[in-house]
Amino acid sequence: MPKVSDESIKISRHINVFLNEYVPSQKTKSDHTLKSYEYALSLYIGFLETKKNIKENNLTGNCFSAEYIEEWLVWIMEERGCAPETCNNRLAALRVFLKYLAKKDVEYLHLSQAASLIERKKEQRKKVSGMSKKAVQTLLSVPNISSKTDRRDIALMTAIYSTATRLDEILSLKVEHLYLDVHKPYITVVGKGDKIRSSYLPPKTAAHLKKYLHEYHGTSPNPNAYVFYSRNRGQFEKLTQPAVSKRLAVHAKTANKICDEVPIDLHAHQLRHAKASHWLEDGMNIVQISFLLGHEQLKTTMIYLDITTDGEAKALATLEDENDKNVSKKWNKKDGSLSEQCGVRTMKR
Repeated sequence: MPKVSDESIKISRHINVFLNEYVPSQKTKSDHTLKSYEYALSLYIGFLETKKNIKENNLTGNCFSAEYIEEWLVWIMEERGCAPETCNNRLAALRVFLKYLAKKDVEYLHLSQAASLIERKKEQRKKVSGMSKKAVQTLLSVPNISSKTDRRDIALMTAIYSTATRLDEILSLKVEHLYLDVHKPYITVVGKGDKIRSSYLPPKTAAHLKKYLHEYHGTSPNPNAYVFYSRNRGQFEKLTQPAVSKRLAVHAKTANKICDEVPIDLHAHQLRHAKASHWLEDGMNIVQISFLLGHEQLKTTMIYLDITTDGEAKALATLEDENDKNVSKKWNKKDGSLSEQCGVRTMKR
């Protein structure tokens, strides 16, 4: 068996430190985003193994050339059926890694520079279907309050709508992030890029969460438990997005029979978009809305809500905090494959 080169070991080590130390500590603490980085690199390593016959003994910097990356984008689009948006997300993740690699070793700077010049795939922006206030009210009225699961669903849907937070942000909430017994109840949310913000809760939402917390967490909730947790795996495993989607589909089907403005194919993001639209209808300043949505740039909010006029005001105050997350190293685990050497999952052929 050919000897593994020093350069191959070096690049493999960089990949693993990037995924297991740099990204969690410097880029994001979102499990969803972490998986996105890992999946992008897994896809790329899988491409090198299956299409370029790159093994653990011949991995070099040239394997990350712009030519290879462009071929990879074609591969994931044509052979794996990825949409342009997905291709662009994978490319963005790979660019972040190459930028990191260049910082660690200047001899790879040209790879990062070349990758930055690769054109993104043309996307067709999808407009989020709106929901009227009547539709939201109908949706929130259909869960059966005599059902424990439905009572959880009411608390969850109300929390998503009233705060306009992303679904993963709500599902990542822990008990310690709830402040329900204060004059103005609020939650602290860890958004994209580890940005911490506060989302204030209307009285009805706070009441729903208090009842839910008592019913599902008891009189002495564990601060580190997920607020909305997996029924099968327990309080330290958060409820999954597919599980939420299934419950939303059940309630949307019932609500649509009462109000046809409720979409049958309802997804959680529509509740977030609906609340942002309703804030705008109620006269809230666009800067405040942008802050509450967790957008870094006002332009993002303008596009999100199809707004063409600007506005100026002070953003709401935020609570800031930092949380560390420890992830074990994997780069030195091997079973003889390039994927294992780099510490990424082996892609299905």
